[in-house]
Amino acid sequence: MARTRRGSDPDGPSARERRAAVVRLLDDQEYVDVTELARRFSLTEASVRRDLARLETDGLITRVRGGAVARRGALTVGFYAQALQEHNAEKRRIGEAAAALVQPRSVVFCDSGTTVGRTVGSIPRSIRSGLTLVTNSLAVVEAVGDWDNPHLVSSGGLYLPEYACFAGPQAVTSLHGLRGDMAIVGCDGLTAEGGLTIAHQLIAEVATAMAQAAAKVVVVADSRKIGRPGFATFLPMSAVDTLVTDDRADPAELDRVRALGVRVIVA
Repeated sequence: MARTRRGSDPDGPSARERRAAVVRLLDDQEYVDVTELARRFSLTEASVRRDLARLETDGLITRVRGGAVARRGALTVGFYAQALQEHNAEKRRIGEAAAALVQPRSVVFCDSGTTVGRTVGSIPRSIRSGLTLVTNSLAVVEAVGDWDNPHLVSSGGLYLPEYACFAGPQAVTSLHGLRGDMAIVGCDGLTAEGGLTIAHQLIAEVATAMAQAAAKVVVVADSRKIGRPGFATFLPMSAVDTLVTDDRADPAELDRVRALGVRVIVA
């Protein structure tokens, strides 16, 4: 009788443990990739897809092109869904480095970028209970939802499903009178000369309001966005305290950013 490869039985104990491990991964990150999971578990990609199909049937995840996300139906459409699948390793490193900057018992504004969501998910459990998070992002709301006694303030406003966030005048007005220790913001493009840009003007207005309400501004942006101009400018580089990016970012552009007095962390 041929021996069964460990982990190949779709209903065996090792397979159940493996699927449980996938769910745990999605507690800490927004997206898992089929190829990365196959490498992690020493399986074929077809076997990984069967695992993901089973988890989706059980209502625990949602499959997307190339992998899966936690069961967050509103986050699997439009631009946000596409962004969830891009540069995951870089976003994970950036998120972990940015999360290390969060101080206990601080007030943190979080905008709607996918890397911002990754940063929130990387905040150490030891300081979560003392934080206050203010956000317009559905991803951040859902990420904080399983924290113990979270203190979360969510803006109102017009819901933009493709960006999984709230925006518009009501969202901006809801931030009036609030003050925080840090704003963690993402962007679609960033240049030393032109500042931070984003694709949607209403989202840009919310990010600007958050940055203005915070004592420090931390920008999380993967290397694709460094040196790339965009549509709607929402913040000059002179307003940024720290930029966290990855090691593929253009060194010349990072030097120009540093020359403006911005601390640059390469994760």
